[in-house]
Parts: sequence; C-alpha cells; structure tokens
Amino acid sequence: MRELIEYIAKTLATKPDEVKVTEVVEDGRVILRLEVAAEDKGKIIGRQGRVAQAMRVLVRVAAVKAGTRAILEIV
Repeated sequence: MRELIEYIAKTLATKPDEVKVTEVVEDGRVILRLEVAAEDKGKIIGRQGRVAQAMRVLVRVAAVKAGTRAILEIV
C-alpha cells in the first residue's frame, strides 16, 4: 500500500524528491501519512478532493485484500 501511494504521489508532484510516505499501525489499523511539498498539495488533493478521495479508495481496496483496515492522511 505504501509503495502504491508513493508512486501515485511522485507522478503527480512537481518535486517528487519531497514526497514521503510513512506507515504507522495503531489500534489494528494501518495509517499512511503522505507528506508533500507545499506547492504540490493542491495537485495531490485535486479539484474538490477528487484525487485524494481516489487514492483513499485505492488504499481501502488494497487493505481489504490484505485483510486489514487502512487510512490515508495527507499532511
């Protein structure tokens, strides 16, 4: 899951070197925190949050396949 989000974010960002994804397990859930450069946040979130929502759906699907629960946070 982490690699998927990292790949998507790096392809969207103008500064792919500043994309950072950390994975934390809390209360039986996987929390993915995506950090990008300030000028790339708009591209990652997308118009009306559509890109961010699509990434969250992909994370949820991958988590269900793995038998866990996952959340994507954009920091």
